[in-house]
Amino acid sequence: MPPTLAELLKIPGLGPKRVQALSHELGVATIEQLRQAASAGQIRNISGFGAKTEQHILEALAAHADQTQRFTRLVAVQYAEALVDYLKHVRGVDRVVVAGSYRRMKDTVGDLDILVTGEPGSALMERFLAYDEVDAVLAHGETRSSVVLHSGLQVDLRLVPAESYGAALHYFTGSKSHNIAVRRLAQARGLKLNEYGVFQGEKRIAGDTEESVFAAVGLPFIAPELREDRGEIEAARAGRLPQLIALSDLRGDLHTHTKASDGRNTIEEMARAARAQGLQYIAITDHSRRLTVTHGLDPRQVARQSDEIDRINASHSEITILKGIEVDVLEDGTLDLPDSVLQHLDVVIAAVHSKLDLPRKQQTERILRALDNRYVNLLAHPTGRLLGERKPCDIDMLRVMRKAKSRHIGLELNAQPVRLDLDDIQCQMARDEGVLVSINSDAHSTFDFANLQYGVGQARRGWLEPDKVLNTRSLETLRAALNASRAKSG
Repeated sequence: MPPTLAELLKIPGLGPKRVQALSHELGVATIEQLRQAASAGQIRNISGFGAKTEQHILEALAAHADQTQRFTRLVAVQYAEALVDYLKHVRGVDRVVVAGSYRRMKDTVGDLDILVTGEPGSALMERFLAYDEVDAVLAHGETRSSVVLHSGLQVDLRLVPAESYGAALHYFTGSKSHNIAVRRLAQARGLKLNEYGVFQGEKRIAGDTEESVFAAVGLPFIAPELREDRGEIEAARAGRLPQLIALSDLRGDLHTHTKASDGRNTIEEMARAARAQGLQYIAITDHSRRLTVTHGLDPRQVARQSDEIDRINASHSEITILKGIEVDVLEDGTLDLPDSVLQHLDVVIAAVHSKLDLPRKQQTERILRALDNRYVNLLAHPTGRLLGERKPCDIDMLRVMRKAKSRHIGLELNAQPVRLDLDDIQCQMARDEGVLVSINSDAHSTFDFANLQYGVGQARRGWLEPDKVLNTRSLETLRAALNASRAKSG
């Protein structure tokens, strides 16, 4: 069997049987051959495929192409942290920092820009090129080198003088549009701003720190996550920059799974891991029965789990476990479990897992109907996107947010690195609409509480402050917020 067939299995919707059929019927053995066959309308004629499947393959191929150019934050973090640790031990190196979209906490990263201060003529560049993950050297110089790692990730390394560190960090952090806006402010003051510093004529007047760069153009420090030219300059000038949420502000996690459905650990193990992360409460929200592939819970299983949570809470006082469910939203907008079950739970998360390709009007109405259920507290991963794998479903987000606000329902920012759903623009939109956001790990194991850091990064990009996030609240005020939607309907 051609070894390239294994690559086809990475395309969502293509399992072994379909790959075998494509190979046998059309001789498809590579990604490019698959793209050509789908574009030519040949796949729809194979038994078991059809025009709809062919269209899904084309969409998946487009997403796959994007994925080859950008890396999820989880992947980028592993390479970035290892490289920083490697480089900071080079003799003569002072500071090592990763700039670019990575520092701005974008959900995907195209490459890594690393800045270093230290002694000129050190062994920095040689050490960098000798890194065992380097696959190809694109450029090599005394102050700048560029490589491609075995993973395909490009890394650019720059050695900058200490007096230019702040200006270089600002310049290479970006974004480009933010940098242009700040440079115009400098020009309006008769100054020149570049990666070497802020200059008045030939004299450098700032640049050793980012704070000095901003101060030179009349601005306070602007957090890297906000530097997208989406109003941060105006907010800074007016003294209205948000006090962004930090990981330490989170008091709980309202979306976690256990062995009862598709998780790997018990309730007690998840609770202990959450407490080790400094959390005061978690909600156990296993899947409902609709998702048979995840061993979703039926009403009897939900009741048994609730009894177990009561027993654990009675014997453990260091963290509170809330009873919950991630209940499937069916195609008509009804929920997978009856109200007689949902009414006894603390947290009900409505989630769309199927029929993500419904037309915009139908998909939106489906979600709005689900939000009309008096027991729903949160809408999970609202768009259903999977970075590099699946596009977000087409919904009228403004209508969904306004319905959520009217019903006192929160929207989840799912912190799984392949989701990060809501995205940053939608987080800012929720903030402006007055809709609470809940940053949840969607943990399926005790290790997954680390996902919360990615959710917080996304929230910061969306201008979210602690009071805009549901799970920054104490348990008492959280319970009041969770009961608000029921009171609204009652």
